[in-house]
Amino acid sequence: MNTLILKNKYNKISSALMKSNTYNELYLCDSNKNIYDNKTKLDLRIKQNTDIKENILLKTDKKILEILLLDRTTNENLLWASDTYKKYGNGYEEDSHMVLELITGKNGNIIKPRVKKNKEEQSTRIRDKAEVFTPSWICNAQNNLIDTAWLGYENAFNTETEKGWNTSTKKIKFSKSNKKTWKDYILANRLEISCGEAPYLTSRYDTVTGNFIEIKDRIGLLDRKLRVISEKTKTEDSWIEWAKEATKSIYGYDFQGDNVFLARENILFAVIEYFENQFDKQLDKNIILELAEIISWNIWQMDGLTYSIPYAAVHKNQLSLFGNNEKSKVCLIKDWKNDKAIEFISLSKRSV
Repeated sequence: MNTLILKNKYNKISSALMKSNTYNELYLCDSNKNIYDNKTKLDLRIKQNTDIKENILLKTDKKILEILLLDRTTNENLLWASDTYKKYGNGYEEDSHMVLELITGKNGNIIKPRVKKNKEEQSTRIRDKAEVFTPSWICNAQNNLIDTAWLGYENAFNTETEKGWNTSTKKIKFSKSNKKTWKDYILANRLEISCGEAPYLTSRYDTVTGNFIEIKDRIGLLDRKLRVISEKTKTEDSWIEWAKEATKSIYGYDFQGDNVFLARENILFAVIEYFENQFDKQLDKNIILELAEIISWNIWQMDGLTYSIPYAAVHKNQLSLFGNNEKSKVCLIKDWKNDKAIEFISLSKRSV
């Protein structure tokens, strides 16, 4: 196991490249276009809003929410894993599951991005869970380091300014000398740990200011892949095929259930928005459901210290008080290349 640690000018560890037999993973150490339902087809023409409304998603297709709430390790729903919701009553305890009824109907405004939570709740989450979100300009600077190393030249996607960036209008170039193609770029696996709402993966909005970011100016790792796909593919079918591959290539986990759910929503809507921007039409409902399935595997809930679901740090061959082997609660992710579920811990043997 070889681990490469990179530090940037902000004196933060920006990435570590973990090599294994299955993946070449890239670790990041930081963690309403309205929806209409015309009954015959899915219309996700979304206005510039950071908060995706669960009630509108419910009216559009209940299956989308059901998939985005699913924990693939347990085949149950995500846990709240935060006591900031207990004020709403039964079912909102930190060890309770996030069921559909608790986030829709009269409860449809309970799940909000961090920037829309009140200051007291933000402070509580900082104190209890060390939750601090990274501004988009820092996410961009760190993602640029990754792409500079991978592509072999600087400023491919944008040029950094003081707390901002200027987007390059030139198409992304892939050098023949390093034998890396645009398809290799799409397939390269990326992981954001303690991902929060996944600002390193997709930058639909700045998680600190709440400002919506136009598609052409987005800087997330998935955003960059989708930009390349839009530049390189010529047909709708080809675009969708490679967008699925791009979605399969990005991973992230977080302890708190609402963060996992919001990250999943953001990634799903990022793909939808890029498609609509490219083709000026709606993405087929069945494709959206397929993307949701992929995302529900790739963005998962985990205690990063135990590699298990929250509050259930029971590993294989660990004996209970009664001498029996407990069922493993180690988190599962999807190995898409071999089409099988694997334990994340099997990829995480670190040499540091």
